[in-house]
Amino acid sequence: MTSIKTPKKLIEVALPLDAINKAAAREKSIRHGHPSTLHLWWARRPLAAARAVIFAQMVNDPGYERHLGRGVNKQKAAAERERLFKIIEDLVQWENTNNEEVLERAREEIRKSWRETCELNKHHPQAAELFNPERLPAFHDPFAGGGAIPLEAQRLGLESYASDLNPVAVTINKAMIEIPPRFAGRPPVGPIPAGEKQAKLHEDWRGARGLAEDVRRYGAWMRAEAEKRIGHLYPRIEITADMAQERPDLKPLVGQKLTVIAWLWARTVKSPNPAFGHVEVPLASTFVLSSKAGKEAYVEPVIEGDSYRFTVKVGKPPAEAKDGTKAAGRGANFRCVLSDTPIGGDYIKAEGQAGRMGARLMAIVAEGVRGRVYLAPTAEHEAIAQQATPTWKPAGEVPARLTGGTCVPYGMKEWGDLFTPRQLVALTTFSDLVGEAIAKVKADALAAGMADDGIGLDAGGSGATAYAQAVGVYLAFAISKVANIGSSIASWMNDRGAFRETFARQAIPMVWDFAESNPFADAGGSLDAAIDKGAMAVRDLPKTGVGRAEQADAQTQALSANRLVSTDPPYYDNIGYADLSDFFYVWLRKSLKPIYPSLYATLAVPKAEELVATPYRHGSKEKAESFFLDGMTRAMHNLAEQAHPAFPVTIYYAFKQSETKSEAGTSSTGWETFLQAVLDAGFAITGTWPVRTEGAGRMVASGTNALASSIVLVCRKKAKDAATISRREFIRELNATLPEALDEMTRGGVNSPVAPVDLSQAIIGPGMAIFSQYAAVLEADGTPMSVRTALQLINRFLAEDDFDHDTQFCLHWFEQQGWATGKFGEADVLARAKGTSVAGLQASGVVASSKGELRLLKWAEMPRDWSPESDARLPVWEALHQLIRALNQDGESAAGKLLARMPARAEPIRALAYRLYTLCERKGWAEDARAYNELVTAWSAIEQAASEAGVVGSQAQLDI
Repeated sequence: MTSIKTPKKLIEVALPLDAINKAAAREKSIRHGHPSTLHLWWARRPLAAARAVIFAQMVNDPGYERHLGRGVNKQKAAAERERLFKIIEDLVQWENTNNEEVLERAREEIRKSWRETCELNKHHPQAAELFNPERLPAFHDPFAGGGAIPLEAQRLGLESYASDLNPVAVTINKAMIEIPPRFAGRPPVGPIPAGEKQAKLHEDWRGARGLAEDVRRYGAWMRAEAEKRIGHLYPRIEITADMAQERPDLKPLVGQKLTVIAWLWARTVKSPNPAFGHVEVPLASTFVLSSKAGKEAYVEPVIEGDSYRFTVKVGKPPAEAKDGTKAAGRGANFRCVLSDTPIGGDYIKAEGQAGRMGARLMAIVAEGVRGRVYLAPTAEHEAIAQQATPTWKPAGEVPARLTGGTCVPYGMKEWGDLFTPRQLVALTTFSDLVGEAIAKVKADALAAGMADDGIGLDAGGSGATAYAQAVGVYLAFAISKVANIGSSIASWMNDRGAFRETFARQAIPMVWDFAESNPFADAGGSLDAAIDKGAMAVRDLPKTGVGRAEQADAQTQALSANRLVSTDPPYYDNIGYADLSDFFYVWLRKSLKPIYPSLYATLAVPKAEELVATPYRHGSKEKAESFFLDGMTRAMHNLAEQAHPAFPVTIYYAFKQSETKSEAGTSSTGWETFLQAVLDAGFAITGTWPVRTEGAGRMVASGTNALASSIVLVCRKKAKDAATISRREFIRELNATLPEALDEMTRGGVNSPVAPVDLSQAIIGPGMAIFSQYAAVLEADGTPMSVRTALQLINRFLAEDDFDHDTQFCLHWFEQQGWATGKFGEADVLARAKGTSVAGLQASGVVASSKGELRLLKWAEMPRDWSPESDARLPVWEALHQLIRALNQDGESAAGKLLARMPARAEPIRALAYRLYTLCERKGWAEDARAYNELVTAWSAIEQAASEAGVVGSQAQLDI
């Protein structure tokens, strides 16, 4: 059978990583008009990275003819590659997201490469099916999630298909790639809200602008209707003379009625002290309302016999205000505000489980003339909140166990328990109004002359019925945004004067003092803000192209058949998407089940098939890991068998690796295990690229598995007749191939070299390309070489495997950062490449990491009481710097005695000292070079002292 000729793609050879990473990092701070503002999704890929990867995945590398065995002019290829890099550099800029001139340049390159590929394969038996030069292959993402990758495929001119098991993810993808093109170019049908000017006669309604405008108009109608019905539950607060008596700052506001932005509550339990057992005492983690310089405010509890009240004061808070009623120690440890009696976690849990946990209003935040005004609570406002009576609340269980924390142990067991009665009334009212808005949109559309085929959105309709439902989808999304801030898990950030949303991290933790937002205020958490942000995002979605989103299991789906594939699979045990997304599903289902009956048929998001290694779901860590790897291998195999043979598959993989120990004592990382799963699925890896896709340190401070960067794996299906080679032959191929690859990377192929921190990860690409093209690489005993061993051999090429993995990391990090603090995300990527982890490095005692940053510990910071005999993890780096500490603090004799206690480390320590001295000399770090020079100079004396200690010789014999 005629083989398919597959030119190497740009992503398999070179990428302008620096430009991509800068654009991806910048995009994290952009909110207005960004598709992520439509609906929250966890660990969403930056549009810039997705766009660049798909482009480079489809465009032929300028030297592809050389890869096909033909001659090529290297200088000409380099110039051409530089031109393609410039397109990518323009393409990834946020300002060019909808720049048609830039996008069209990229699309034309894609079409050009496709025509070249079709020409190469015009005589192939499947040419008509696979290589039609007039029609680009379609795109598919089988783990579509937040939809960034399918969206960018559509923006680049491809038919885009997205699938996911999660109905919330599927709905997000429908809203991004399926709905906007279907209704592109239509003018809005809704009446202009009162007080606004009439639209221009020839308004520009290209693309999704008309749809976005209707989302805004009917959102305004929905808000106005809601305020008529429940506005009395959200009163303004009048500044009285009594309130201003002790607050001079309030005197200019006396007589004014201010809009409340937030009501700040503290949860309460009955005091465990019998003398005050009838009193509900506050569980407040802080009494500080604002820590902004010059705008400080705080709550002060005033004790009055066996009761208390809260007052609010301005000015610098006293030290005791910082911790509220929190007692020392982690977790639910508080003290009674009346008696100072400790209130332990077990007592609080018992009260919560029994339904006896309440809430007390601590403070009110209002909108003043010049910013936030913090006010003491009033009996009227507390009473109004308590009179709210919800007629419906979402059912379903909150996950009892969840990475990052859950509120279930404290009695908040069902989704409805996460909301106050007033929040439930508001969200239910908004949800009910979505149905009314849909009916209104349809009537207005018909009156405006829009045709109606009577077919709904789910069935592919494009008339008034489907259009009305489309507007309803975006209105329902606005309610999700309100819910994210409008739950009792949301809190107040006193350093910013703003809400911390429910999902500030990927968890549903217990929150002791929460912030209840006013959905009718002009502030975060309001319905207006949610609708406006959503409408801005819709306005800038692609206006052309085919898009489809479906619910499907990645292990069994058939949508990938002969399509380009780029995907972002789940990250082992980091995020339980199904568990978390139920928070939104229960509200979306109330509004959207009539529109998508099959998608919202179940009471909760499907969980059993979700590819996440959650021990509490599968019974044990081992079973969870086995479930994940087996399922992921099947999903990857499905892609290897189906994906279009002319293109590589790109797979984003990003999780904070965890180290595990086997019975043999060897360590294994999830990164290596995932690589093994990809290879077992039938893929060969032709490239690996570290792409910054997460805000550094976003969750590092919490100690949870923080996502920092993605490794983009570039994969092709392994040949069925792949050969088997020996370890010696593998090493020979590495030595023949990697020098040129390294040269290309350090020069970037043209003008964009791979950053040094990324080099170890990037070099894995060409190294694994050699390893993974074979059926097996056999060790001397005939057993197949593991991925771990292959990675060690590839790293050896960089001359850094003379040392243990932790030392390799430290050496490389020191070369780039010295003793300065660097970003956690970069450290995470480098650690993964070196076969270790940040957590492991911390355990080794060689780094300090906090608040999204990391630095190496200096020798002077090493502990004096360190014992090498009892150190279960002793990298050469630590041994060297402990020896320098001993030499500098206690002299040669002490250093010798220390060396005698770790004789096996002697030669590696000396080698590392030489290496670091040479490095510091080259860098011009004279002070740092001195420490290593002094150790090397004193080495003979240190060895003599070690020998006199009478340990080195005998222990060395044992080591031999």
